[in-house]
Amino acid sequence: MNAASLIDKYVMNTYARAPITFVRGQGCQLWDDQGNQYTDFLAGIAVVNLGHAHPEVVTAVCEQAARLVHVSNLYYTEPQARVAQLLVDNSFAAKVFFCNSGAEANEGALKLARLWGKEKKNGAFTIITMERSFHGRTLGTLSATGQDKIQKGFDPLVPRFKHVPYGDLEAVKAAWDENVCAVLVEPVLGEGGVVVPPDGYLPGLRELCDSQEALLIFDEVQTGLGRTGKLFAHEHFGAAPHVMTLAKALANGLPAGAVLADAEAAKMFGPGSHATTFGAGPVIMAAAGVVLEHLINRGLVEHAQAEGFYFKTRLEELAAKHPGVITQVRGLGLLLGLALNREAGPLVARLRDMGYIVGATQDTVIRFAPPLVVSHDEIDGLVGTLDQVLGQNL
Repeated sequence: MNAASLIDKYVMNTYARAPITFVRGQGCQLWDDQGNQYTDFLAGIAVVNLGHAHPEVVTAVCEQAARLVHVSNLYYTEPQARVAQLLVDNSFAAKVFFCNSGAEANEGALKLARLWGKEKKNGAFTIITMERSFHGRTLGTLSATGQDKIQKGFDPLVPRFKHVPYGDLEAVKAAWDENVCAVLVEPVLGEGGVVVPPDGYLPGLRELCDSQEALLIFDEVQTGLGRTGKLFAHEHFGAAPHVMTLAKALANGLPAGAVLADAEAAKMFGPGSHATTFGAGPVIMAAAGVVLEHLINRGLVEHAQAEGFYFKTRLEELAAKHPGVITQVRGLGLLLGLALNREAGPLVARLRDMGYIVGATQDTVIRFAPPLVVSHDEIDGLVGTLDQVLGQNL
């Protein structure tokens, strides 16, 4: 039996998998078990920012695995120290907690907010989150998520989350009461349709939270680490959070997450209040160190900004050519969305058949999140193929 048959037989059916078995990658290129080549404009859902099989990541992982793989967080390790310093020195944060995924990072941030409310706000524990948001699949993070389809079947949910429309500062103010301890928001909606907030929204949230002694938490699991053309997406808007979550691209495909916090928020965690067995293991942190080196010191963020501008310009040209199908081009940097007047699924499948891997979100939006090393030529190839597909009236 091949891999697809074995997975269908032995793995729980929680994914609607495309009929492809990938076996190799290099940069923005992927190959399946039949020898077919694809250009990747999804990057494992905004994960493989340095591209597939980046030689420096491979070397760092192999060398570290040959020295030390795991000792737990009961002891110090050198790769974790380096990554922690890089994150703190290049952000608003004073401290970082490492974990394994975006859901775990957001779960950690929720716990931090609950402790903040208990100590600083007379036991307040309501957290305001946004409609169409996505924060993870744990019971806590899916309760925070503002999408009914994610929550369906898991009642009763974790209590004390209030969901309000994304981008509406007045709705947040209207939902506020003395029990609110935090606001959790994505600087740009990812799974919610690649939606950029209006001017003043994130600064307004920061001002509101400061005035009420509540925490502002930015979920940058998808938008952070160069994806939008800044190291962190909130830098576009001139508003820093008290707490920020990262994951996806942190270790270029290996499982890594992080909760960053300013000095006051970080004090909420003490020994025994939160933990992880595998978080920040030496091999994972070796990969993360390479990722941050390229983002911070080798111009990868600037490259993402330039390629993102070029890509968005090409998509806007395409929208002008197909006004009956494309309703809007959205996003920042290399997190872009093409809003359509029809279901995106058939177009995504057709592009896949023609050698391009893209995603769909909110049913009618094609999402593009290629490796940050993507080139003009690869963008031109995708746009040209998409032009053909849109002309086929699928």
